[in-house]
Amino acid sequence: MKFLSYNIQYGKGQDGKYNLYRIAQIIKEADVACIQEVEKFWQRSGFVDQTQILSELLPNYYSVFGPALDMDASLKNEYGQIANRRRQFGNMIFSKFPIISSRNFPLPKTEYCSLETWISDHSIQRALLEVVIDIPGINSTRVYSTHLSHRSLETRLPQVKFLQKIINQAPYEQGAWSGDHSEPIEGWTEGEKPPMPEQFILMGDMNFSFGSKEYKVIVDYNKIQALTTLDEGLPLHDLTAKFKAFNWDCCEIHEGHSFEELIPVLQETNVKDMPRAVIVHTIKGKGIKAFENDPAWHARKVKGDELEIGKRELGIL
Repeated sequence: MKFLSYNIQYGKGQDGKYNLYRIAQIIKEADVACIQEVEKFWQRSGFVDQTQILSELLPNYYSVFGPALDMDASLKNEYGQIANRRRQFGNMIFSKFPIISSRNFPLPKTEYCSLETWISDHSIQRALLEVVIDIPGINSTRVYSTHLSHRSLETRLPQVKFLQKIINQAPYEQGAWSGDHSEPIEGWTEGEKPPMPEQFILMGDMNFSFGSKEYKVIVDYNKIQALTTLDEGLPLHDLTAKFKAFNWDCCEIHEGHSFEELIPVLQETNVKDMPRAVIVHTIKGKGIKAFENDPAWHARKVKGDELEIGKRELGIL
C-alpha cells in the first residue's frame, strides 16, 4: 500500500505552468494521498475549482477537501442575482477506499512576537483535515493532512501542540456520531455507527526539518502501565535503542524530576537532519511516598484519608 503527501502549490509546477492533469497522474500512483495547497476560485490559478477538477481527473478515488482559508468570491449578474462562490485554500485527501467520515480544524494563527511584526508579516490561516478510511485488511484508520505555518518556530509550536491535542483525544470523542438516540425514528443514527480508531497516519507539509525544535519528543518513562509495571505487562526493553533504530538522536535523563538536568537538555539544538527523543526517567506519584511507583494509581481518584495523606506530605495542609 502506498501513501503520498504532496504540496501541489495550487497546481503550479517548477516550470511556472498550472497543470492539474500531471498532478493527478502522480496521485494515481498512491492508494491514499494527502494533498496541500489546493484552492478554489483564485485569480492566479484561473478562477477554477481545483477540487472539482482533481476529482474529475481521479474518478476512482474518494475525496474530501478541508478549507483553511475561506473568503467570499461571489459574482453578481446584471439582474442582481448572486452566484455564491468561496475563495478557498486548504488540504485534500484522496483514497481508493471509502472515506467513512471527516472533520476539519483551523490551526492557531498567533505567535509570540511584537505587534508590529505580526501586522507586517504575511500570514494565512492553516488547518488540519482528518478522515477515517475503511482500509481492507487493517480495518478503519485515521489519516490526517495538514500544512503548518512557514513563518517561524514560534508560530508552528502552538500548531504542533494543537495537532497533538486533536489527534490524541479523537478516540475518546468517538465517531462523527456516537451513543444511542432516545428517539431512533428521528433518523440521527442512520447507518452504522462510525468508528474513531486509535491508529492514525499524519502527513503534510510541516515547514520544518528533522533538526528543528518542533521535532523533539519527550518520553515520560515511569515504567508503569494500567494495573502493573511495564516489565510485567509490556516490556519495552532498551527504549533508546528503539528510537535510534529509526534514526532518532536520543538522550536519557535519569533524574527526571530535576529542573537542573531537564532545562539544559531541552535547550540543546537538535542534531542536524535528525529528530530528537528525550527519555525522562520519572517516578509515578513522586512526592507522596504512599503513592510512588504504585500501578494502582494509574487510573484511580484520590479520596477520603488518601487526600489528607497527600496534602500533608506535600506540605499544603
